Amino acid sequence: MTDLAPPATRIGHVHLRVADLDRAIAFYADVLGFTLTQRYGPQAAFLAAGDYHHHIGLNTWESLGATPPPPGHTGLYHTAFLYPDRRSLAQVLARVIDAGIAIDGAADHGVSEAIYLRDPDQNGVELYRDRPAAEWPRDAQGRLQMVNARLDLTVLLAEA
Repeated sequence: MTDLAPPATRIGHVHLRVADLDRAIAFYADVLGFTLTQRYGPQAAFLAAGDYHHHIGLNTWESLGATPPPPGHTGLYHTAFLYPDRRSLAQVLARVIDAGIAIDGAADHGVSEAIYLRDPDQNGVELYRDRPAAEWPRDAQGRLQMVNARLDLTVLLAEA
């Protein structure tokens, strides 16, 4: 097969329908730490980490005042935000806790450490950091052996 995506291909951004634009901006900017790069009138906004044009798009074009989809339906499971290191992950965890946001779970997957929560519109959010590839657990044939072990958030917070 010659039409494979090149290894450098990445997900560039996620664009979410939200019920309340200002509430969503506050979550993604004030809690997760993204910067508002552009507001597109009263119905849309774009946020980014660093100097990228946007990693997150938010809009109320078809969802102003709407409710989240009910459980058991198809749709977005979660958006995963990769932080560059363990300290950065600990810092965003501290902001999540300070904001009073419930944590749905936390796991050590061997290849990464992850924290799961929901945004104000009940979209799933994963905050994680990768371990160096040389540390990823592998079987005797070299295949990845990801796990779902407990992640101690108290120990992680000590790095904030």
